[in-house]
Amino acid sequence: MASSRTTVTVPDAAAMQDLGRGLAPLLRPGDLVLLSGELGAGKTTLARGLGAGLGVRGAVTSPTFVIARVHPSLTGGPALVHVDAYRLGGGLDQMEDLDLDVSLTDSVVVVEWGEGRVEELSETRLEVRIERALGDEAPDEGEGDDERRVTLTGLGDRWAGTDWGVLRPAGV
Repeated sequence: MASSRTTVTVPDAAAMQDLGRGLAPLLRPGDLVLLSGELGAGKTTLARGLGAGLGVRGAVTSPTFVIARVHPSLTGGPALVHVDAYRLGGGLDQMEDLDLDVSLTDSVVVVEWGEGRVEELSETRLEVRIERALGDEAPDEGEGDDERRVTLTGLGDRWAGTDWGVLRPAGV
């Protein structure tokens, strides 16, 4: 399977949201985006930026207690389906039980904690891993404590030849 990858260093939460805004124009209806990283890594912050970049209705917040939220487009683009798979022990079966009132093929589906749970939704997907800087890479305490390394891996022909350069605006 074809793949494409880039890694971006993100200095703080504002830049993480900007990264989401920059990523949004690369997304199309039917795209599956899996966000992984430890608790507090910035998954929801990135999703908030995606929502802003896609021009969707409603505040993009953690869907932990509702499991999934649908944010319709205000601009005629795809809806954003934001899912928290953390509590989906049954994986794909439980995802189908959510009875989302939107066609997933017409939406951008962003799944937090989706790794190992919902990959079967699509062979073609964007996997986003967010990691805190560790060891020698970590900045001095109090200086850049929010810095993250974000690795984006596009799997499938849909992502072959992606110009990741658009994700490097000033400050990112």
